[in-house]
Amino acid sequence: MGATRRKFTLEFKTEAAHRVIDTGRSVQEVARELSVGEDSLYRWVRDERRRIEAAMSAGEEPLSPKEHQELMRLRRELEELRKDNAFLGKAAAYFAANPPSKKDLR
Repeated sequence: MGATRRKFTLEFKTEAAHRVIDTGRSVQEVARELSVGEDSLYRWVRDERRRIEAAMSAGEEPLSPKEHQELMRLRRELEELRKDNAFLGKAAAYFAANPPSKKDLR
């Protein structure tokens, strides 16, 4: 029986790559810490460095490590707020379809 293949979000890959790029730690060390394959982490680091170089060549300043962390935090917060909003919409629809009876109001 084969092992299931793990899937990583773009956010995870980017954060893992920045652990290597921003801190100067080795890919092997970060890969062990995160329990991911070294080959995968090498690819993520390569892709992130290319993205940074492309931004610089286009005249844009790449995000600083602090800005990158803030962006990731805001993306997580936005996702949580979207989930909350979806839940509240469903709850409002439920209560609109099933209003409480007069005996429930006492």
